[in-house]
Amino acid sequence: MSKTGKREPSIRNIAEVPWDELPGHFGGALSKLLVRPETTGSRHVDHRISTYAPKAYVAPHTHKIQEQVYHVLAGQGLMEIDGKRQVVREHDVIFIPPGVEHALYNTGLTPLTFIVVTTPVSDEAPIS
Repeated sequence: MSKTGKREPSIRNIAEVPWDELPGHFGGALSKLLVRPETTGSRHVDHRISTYAPKAYVAPHTHKIQEQVYHVLAGQGLMEIDGKRQVVREHDVIFIPPGVEHALYNTGLTPLTFIVVTTPVSDEAPIS
C-alpha cells in the first residue's frame, strides 16, 4: 500500500518477506505472508507460502467464514479433515470450506512446501 493509503499494484520478491511461525503452528511450521491487508492493501485475499520441517504441523482448527485452498508444491505429509487423515503430496490441491476442522502435518522426510490462499482475509463476520 502506498504512503497515502491508496491501494496500488505491487511486485515483491519472496526473498524480501521474512519467515514467521504463526500462532497454532509448531516445530518449524513457517510462513511468508505475501499478500495481506498490511502488506499490499488486499481486501479479500490472504496469499502465503509455507514450509514445514519434518515433524512440524499446524494444530487442528476451524474457520468460521473463511475458505482455504492449499496447493502442495513439494514434499508430503498428512492433511487431517474432520478427524480423517490423508496423505498429500506435490501437486495436490485441497479445498477447505468454513466450519470444517483441519490440520496439516509434515510426516515426510523433507520439507513440505505449499501455498495457502484464504478468503476473506478476516475470519470475523462482516459488519452489516
